[in-house]
Amino acid sequence: MAVADEEQALNTESGTEPPAAQAQDVPPAAPEAEAEVNVLREQLVAAEDRALRVQAEAQNMIRRAERDVENARKFALERFVGALLPVIDNLERALAAMGEPTEATRALLEGVQLTHRSFLDVMQKFDVAAVDPAGEGFNPDLHQAMSMVEAPGATPNSVVAVMQKGYTLNGRLVRPAMVVVAKTASASHVDTTA
Repeated sequence: MAVADEEQALNTESGTEPPAAQAQDVPPAAPEAEAEVNVLREQLVAAEDRALRVQAEAQNMIRRAERDVENARKFALERFVGALLPVIDNLERALAAMGEPTEATRALLEGVQLTHRSFLDVMQKFDVAAVDPAGEGFNPDLHQAMSMVEAPGATPNSVVAVMQKGYTLNGRLVRPAMVVVAKTASASHVDTTA
């Protein structure tokens, strides 16, 4: 305690006061200065908010650009695949039309089969998958109904025949499968007495 008393005595003699005492002697700020400080604080908060929004928007733009680039890579082959699908269809028609091979056509049949198989292998490497929904339920996202027929024993709204296979590229539909769908029995066959 003696040291503190000596320090106070020295400060009083030298005319200096401790900082706490000096701060108490500062006159209160003028109302205009306080108002200006409040305005500046509000402007600072608004500027920080704008900066955060701009930063968030920039991050969103980067994410969108990355997603667009990824989609462009993934689906760049979509038009090319669409142009090649008729070739696969024609190879399958040729195989179906050949029927039972004779000695003279056996080599031709094997050549078409190998060509078809290698074509499908290449398509599979690039994530092109066939949509062949025979016996499945009708899905309007993957199938295009060409007609509806009464099919005894078939579940209503199921695919009873595939006229043309569909194809997807990386899960995105390139061409829908053209199908014939089973419909419910006509009203004339329905028992209304129950």
